[in-house]
Amino acid sequence: MIQRKDIEQIIKSYDAKNITIGVLGSHSALDVCRGAKDMGFKTLVICQKGRDRTYSKYYKTAQNFGKTTGVVDEVMLLDKFSDILNPKVTEEMRAKNVIFIPHRSFEVYVNFNYEKIENDFLIPIFGARQILKAEERTEEKNQYYLMQKAGIRFPRQFKSYKDIDRLVIIKANELERSYEREFFLVESPAEFESKTREMIEKKIVTKESVENAVIEEYIVGTQVNFNYFYSPLRREVELLGTDTRRQTNLDGLLRLTADEQLKVLKYVKPTLKEIGHIACTTKESVLEMIFDLGEKFVKATKEEYPPGIIGPFALQGAIVPGPPKEGAVIFDVSLRVQGSPGTRFTPYPGYFYNEEMSTGKRVALEIREALKKKKLIDVVT
Repeated sequence: MIQRKDIEQIIKSYDAKNITIGVLGSHSALDVCRGAKDMGFKTLVICQKGRDRTYSKYYKTAQNFGKTTGVVDEVMLLDKFSDILNPKVTEEMRAKNVIFIPHRSFEVYVNFNYEKIENDFLIPIFGARQILKAEERTEEKNQYYLMQKAGIRFPRQFKSYKDIDRLVIIKANELERSYEREFFLVESPAEFESKTREMIEKKIVTKESVENAVIEEYIVGTQVNFNYFYSPLRREVELLGTDTRRQTNLDGLLRLTADEQLKVLKYVKPTLKEIGHIACTTKESVLEMIFDLGEKFVKATKEEYPPGIIGPFALQGAIVPGPPKEGAVIFDVSLRVQGSPGTRFTPYPGYFYNEEMSTGKRVALEIREALKKKKLIDVVT
């Protein structure tokens, strides 16, 4: 495990006035870069060859109209994303005084090699590198463990499909994109068997992914993602925003009338693959509940994965009507930069900061303040 003293040594070697914010070219890299530029940092995006135009062309910094446009100062091209773990690459990043911001695609494209992230990726990471693996449901102290520890409600889990006695949602890794999950609903063991058999035959999922699928009670509620930021400098949880998901092809089907849906469903099966997010708001009477969830979750992570959450995280779920009163059921947890840059378009950070505050900008603000107070080691691992 990379130790605090290892990161301290790297920080001491850095030019504190010439820090570069680095991020893998996917997921939420543009949001990270925009925020870094807002706070006066240089930006570096690490890309795979052939998948770099978004960063090397369309959003590269340049002089236009008498001002600087774009948010990506420099692009580092690799043969494949996983090469970011190569010691020669990390050495080059250290030479650029890089502080690295992790997101979900970073974990995916290094093939979920958390052991190497924890032991070999010798770069200061904003956030707690050792907690990233808790997103994986195969981990002993995974997100469900943390939610249970925190007293946060999540859907009832079924260990075997033979125990299904109500409407459940099945989450099985896809065959084509093993890092993405296929979602489908069933209400009995027999329906589970017939649906999974059909999907295996159509090469949508594999037998192995079905055997390892998550089976959980389907919750009917208003889907909302709660996007937070925990500041070690302030020792407070902040609400950066709330959003809801856009899913293909479900959203298209929902735009049709009931009779049209019935016709389409003869030929098309609904899928719940996430394609984007929409900023949304909640009524003020549930804000205390939302903050309480975030605070309890941070406390649990400090106990189980010290130093616990640093920076952005999200609890993704639904607000349900009760009885006895409105509450939240959490389906999923993000333990790093969330995939919803629309947080800046919700009013919550503005109520506190009196200005728009995206996730990327809030990360960069924490880094800037840590540098100013000589406490960078408190926000990186």
